[in-house]
Amino acid sequence: MDAKPLNPEPVPLATLRKGSGGLVVAVLEGDAGIVSDEAGATIGRRLVEIGFVPGERVRVIEEVWPGGDPMAVRVGSTVFALRRREARSVLVQVGRE
Repeated sequence: MDAKPLNPEPVPLATLRKGSGGLVVAVLEGDAGIVSDEAGATIGRRLVEIGFVPGERVRVIEEVWPGGDPMAVRVGSTVFALRRREARSVLVQVGRE
């Protein structure tokens, strides 16, 4: 069986679709251009506190249509609902589960 090629570049969790997953590489904080409100640092901090830490497995398990917002994401053994703008702060190495 052929192995899927790995995407070497991390991508924002918000770009993944149902069934996709990988390993958390980083959580962006502050005004890194990802979250544009003044609560940006708190969003990054909250994501880390609930388990979005480097090396943790993550998978998109559901999306609401139309629009795909919010999305249900499994991190470790817990499922969270995230807005796409929050999920843009989580960088994922796709296929590294």
